[in-house]
Amino acid sequence: MNDIFSDAVRQLLAAHCTPQVVRNIEAGDTAQALWQVIEASGFADALVDEAHGGAALSLSAVYPMLELCGSFALPVPLAETLLARALLAQAGVLIPKGSIALGQESISPDGLLVCDTVRCGQVADWVLATHGEHSLLLPAAQATKSAAGFCLDATLQWPQAALGACVRIPCTYDIKTLQACLYAAQLAGALQAVFSRTLQYANDRSQFGRPIGKFQAIQHQLSVISEHAFAARMAAQIGCRSNTFMPDRLCAAVAKARTSEAALEVAALSHSIHGAIGFTQEFDLQLFTRRLHLWRQVAGSESYWHTVVGTELVDRHQGLTLDLIRTVTDIH
Repeated sequence: MNDIFSDAVRQLLAAHCTPQVVRNIEAGDTAQALWQVIEASGFADALVDEAHGGAALSLSAVYPMLELCGSFALPVPLAETLLARALLAQAGVLIPKGSIALGQESISPDGLLVCDTVRCGQVADWVLATHGEHSLLLPAAQATKSAAGFCLDATLQWPQAALGACVRIPCTYDIKTLQACLYAAQLAGALQAVFSRTLQYANDRSQFGRPIGKFQAIQHQLSVISEHAFAARMAAQIGCRSNTFMPDRLCAAVAKARTSEAALEVAALSHSIHGAIGFTQEFDLQLFTRRLHLWRQVAGSESYWHTVVGTELVDRHQGLTLDLIRTVTDIH
């Protein structure tokens, strides 16, 4: 089933999420046309239970879609929408149309509701924000937006009156764990895209009468990129190992730590092989390497999640280190 599912998602994104579309949305064009195609496909409801009109798939089953979000540098929050809609359905709340970003909310000194640095906050229709023991579903159109680093991200502010008017559900999740799992899968996809593009460039670019991919130094760099990309993919699959729509925290920690670690190395090596052209705006490589650097830090970089794994090993796991590794990596 995964092959049929992933092929359908790949065909949709190949047709409607080209590098030029990504550039246009990053430059400020509306993302509505792209999102409407995704909405019409039904893929955004893949994790929603059947009683609420979804496909009731598991996190493991939708992993190919999450990876493809990274492979195509998708400039809308499809991955977050998948989980947010499943959470809303679980709480018995009517699921709205439109994309949903995840955020964490606080009250500013002047009484505003603030979600700082919401990923894809510039293009999302809604924000599902953790607020104490509850999560709030807030309309992005009613928020004041300000830039927050990456061009698609934003800090959003609502008047406190929005607190009484919004939909709220019990907060049964840890936002860092959810985002770590989602972005590990997207990092894996972006790493694969960078590897395939770099390999193709090394075979096409000639110097001294032969492709640069024939030189031993370049072959060594390509082998290191390959090692990181495929190890990251395996780690990301471990992170999505779940028969429900919720990830396991330890598995998510392993996934995010390994994919974030790979992001730095692969970005540096790919640009080394491409030379100066890789940094230019008109060249597609930068669409992916910018995301490698960004997504590496979302929900904590490798050092944060290494600490989580270490704490599990030292404080809670009884037995040998090898036993913990087997527990996390044993995929049935």
